[in-house]
Amino acid sequence: MVLKVYNTLNKKKEELIPINNKKINIFICGITSQDSPHIGHAKTYVQFDFIVKYLRFRNYKVFYLQNITDIDDRIIDKARIVKKPWNEVSKFYEAEFLKNMKDLHVNSVNKYARATAFIPQVIAQVKTLIKKGYAYKIDDGYYFDLSKFPDYGKLSKRTVLEAEDSITRIDDSINKKNKGDFCLWKFSTKDEPGWPSELGFGRPGWHIEDTAITNHFFGPQYDIHGGARDLIFPHHEAEIAQMESSSGKKPLVRYWLHTGFLNIESAKMSKSLNNFITINDVLKQYDYRILRFFYLSGHYRKPIDFRKELLEQSKSGLDRLNELLINSKGKKSKLKKTIIAKTKKSFYDALDDDFNTPKAFAILFNFLREANKIGPNNDCYLFLKEVNSFFDILQLEEKIPKEVMELAKKRLEARNNKDFKLADKLRQEINDLGYIVEDVDNGFKVKKKS
Repeated sequence: MVLKVYNTLNKKKEELIPINNKKINIFICGITSQDSPHIGHAKTYVQFDFIVKYLRFRNYKVFYLQNITDIDDRIIDKARIVKKPWNEVSKFYEAEFLKNMKDLHVNSVNKYARATAFIPQVIAQVKTLIKKGYAYKIDDGYYFDLSKFPDYGKLSKRTVLEAEDSITRIDDSINKKNKGDFCLWKFSTKDEPGWPSELGFGRPGWHIEDTAITNHFFGPQYDIHGGARDLIFPHHEAEIAQMESSSGKKPLVRYWLHTGFLNIESAKMSKSLNNFITINDVLKQYDYRILRFFYLSGHYRKPIDFRKELLEQSKSGLDRLNELLINSKGKKSKLKKTIIAKTKKSFYDALDDDFNTPKAFAILFNFLREANKIGPNNDCYLFLKEVNSFFDILQLEEKIPKEVMELAKKRLEARNNKDFKLADKLRQEINDLGYIVEDVDNGFKVKKKS
């Protein structure tokens, strides 16, 4: 089966055919480093991390590029509030984001590109748009003239803002020619950060940084662009207008992929509703594998509701998969290889169909029930290990600390001596260190708590 993706541009599934054979260039919109990263960010970046890892598993050579917006009106406002330099604020939240990504094992990104590292490229692209007649100057900066780009709206199939669209104050000006015109280069006041240039002392608009960065790494056309669905309009529409106007080449991107929203108890996450949850908050309560499994259990294009009971369900499901993994390694059983072969075909057919993880997991759990009924074997272990190479949700191998193993040995000795009071005390000490000891026929088994 060929690998198909749902292309937001054409509103249908299409066979993935890269521009250059098996090489794929992918760009995903990154964070604006002005606040702590939240669990909505985690959903998008975990799901794209899986997509990239799966593409690599399917032998595509993927270069994954992500930007970091480290200059923005919101960063400037935050700096004023906390009375710190804007770049110090930006670097602080960037560091927190990168640590969160490391904690979540989102490690497929080849390059994180800061906007401020590409100011010359931004300026060059704005100058090209001015020269070609797509940009005009007013009192607070240079703007893109949407009347010159009739294709505006082809991605979202609209040209008017809606409630859930992500916007930036930098595009606001009463002197614009057209209501939807967006800022390319914002003039900075003396107390605002900016860069000297032929355009005037200023800073990039929100949309121009992305096309300046992607043009630098990929040229005017590349394979996949993605992000959360609230970026479709106006952000991604603006990127198309800028790049296709400046380069004269269409399309900017072959495939547009967008993730669904994350809600908290069926309500939109927001600080005003006091339901804003950071990645740090949830990682204090749950192992990263549980979070990854939770996010990947839903289809990347669909919304997901973040509730504690759903996380607990994810934990239980993951425990069952880990148990099969542990019980399968090195074992022989009556489970026929044809069962595994049939399961693998159905499983990968699901993932090749626009990365249908809910269907793939349903197939995996049906296989789990079959394997447990007949008896797991080492082929199960190898299959789950293969699956984990792109999901990163299972606990394949873990070195148990020497201190924990010593306590477990002492506990076994206490049990053998019928000193159950001491055995219970040692079990609790092991538990306090974050591990579980289980009795088995030939001694004991120790594993980390989920």
